[in-house]
Amino acid sequence: MKAACTGLVAAALLCAAPAAAQQANGVIDLIAEACAPCHGEEGIAKSIEVPNLAGQHNVYLYNQLRAFRAKTRQHKDMLYMSRQLTDEEMRAIADYYASLPPR
Repeated sequence: MKAACTGLVAAALLCAAPAAAQQANGVIDLIAEACAPCHGEEGIAKSIEVPNLAGQHNVYLYNQLRAFRAKTRQHKDMLYMSRQLTDEEMRAIADYYASLPPR
């Protein structure tokens, strides 16, 4: 019985892995296209006027993206960039940048 349960769990994980990888690739594509030009792929901004995101707390980053999308935090470029982000995309972006080592 225990072996059967272990086999089912393993099968479920194998089926879920491609979906998780595909979602991760989508987030990486989104970051490369939308975020990295200013904030860098490694979360280190290319301009002194743009904040570094690497190592910031994921909840903080998520809340800032929500504030830009809701127009309660004003910044012309970020209002434009965040306007069509879903909650899932904002969480994924926040998690990605939070996972990077700060500099």
